[in-house]
Amino acid sequence: MFWWFEQGGRYVRCEIRFVTDGYAFVITDPDGVERVEEFNDSQQLSKRQTDLERELAGKGWTGPHGWNI
Repeated sequence: MFWWFEQGGRYVRCEIRFVTDGYAFVITDPDGVERVEEFNDSQQLSKRQTDLERELAGKGWTGPHGWNI
């Protein structure tokens, strides 16, 4: 699943990947730098996702936009 946030033609992409021991939360910044945070608990992952969405919204980013694949 992936989604993104937009601000002034720049994008932050967020993606959840399934990995051997749980989940990888992948955040790609507008400059292409990718950060990967791993979680073995879906509740911790959900909290991190919500926290990031609030942080981005507080900085003026719009979103989330996207879809599940």
